[in-house]
Amino acid sequence: MEWKLEKIKLELKYVWKISRNTSEYKENFIVSCQLNGAIGKGEVAPNIRYNETPENIAEAFTKAEQGLKDCPTEPAAFEKYLLDLKLPNALRFGIESAFVHAHCLQAGIDLFEFLELEKPKQVASCYTLPIMEPSAIAGFYKQYGLNRFHFLKVKINDAAAIDMVNALCKLGNHPIMIDANEAWKDVDELIRFLPKLQAYPIEFIEQPLPAAEKAAYEYLKAKSYLPIMGDESVLDQPNFDELEKQFHGINMKLMKAGGYLNGIRILKEAKARGLKTMIGCMVETTLGISSAWNLGSLVQYADLDGCLIVGNDPFHLLKEENGIFYQNY
Repeated sequence: MEWKLEKIKLELKYVWKISRNTSEYKENFIVSCQLNGAIGKGEVAPNIRYNETPENIAEAFTKAEQGLKDCPTEPAAFEKYLLDLKLPNALRFGIESAFVHAHCLQAGIDLFEFLELEKPKQVASCYTLPIMEPSAIAGFYKQYGLNRFHFLKVKINDAAAIDMVNALCKLGNHPIMIDANEAWKDVDELIRFLPKLQAYPIEFIEQPLPAAEKAAYEYLKAKSYLPIMGDESVLDQPNFDELEKQFHGINMKLMKAGGYLNGIRILKEAKARGLKTMIGCMVETTLGISSAWNLGSLVQYADLDGCLIVGNDPFHLLKEENGIFYQNY
């Protein structure tokens, strides 16, 4: 096998602000794997929340590259080899997906046959609004045509949450997903806040407290009238005995799961436990988003809009119409 890592700068259509940081652009990587003449590609979207930076991604790849050239090419053996490298999860996903795509091409195997999944015909996604002044929401909604999406997700911090939700709900009858990205630090303060949302069509609230606050999440789940979804609490080796006590559902992201096969395992375990399932994304090109799209048959909700804020996507592997993503190849 031959491997290549290429950094790409993603120009964003607008400033991406969540509770913990603000971005005007993103630096991702594209991994290429050449296997017996077949070339597969995967994307790496580093996330500082998980101590992933462009610098340590590049360093980890350099250390692993020679071994990857000589490692087993049988899929199960490759998966074990890759897991043993202890790479950052986003890099592991980029490498694994590049290998899987190359393996399927050179073996003449359909990707969905390899993954043992039903191929989705279409996947409906929500659209996520970054944190902004409530007065800016109406203009943003009109500029980006958000009336075409069934679900909308809004990033919030605890300070202006109600004003943002109120401004958004005046614009349409969309069910609203609230994504707090661990903004609340006090569970009792959060519980006092939740009744203020009862007047609005809220679908769920996602990761309102820090992931480390496991006891607080158990307490919150017992008190909340809204479903609580876990995101930052769901990494590559989730403890489902703990998660089902804390959450009503999970948001699985391939960049956190570290691979197709592990992501599938996580979603299937969540469903078996009776948890709601969602597939999410980082800010990614349609290369990474199309990988998440491939798992659409396993989920109730999809948050795959990360490519829609990228102004210079080089792949165009998906097209979106009326909030629904279709393959574009």
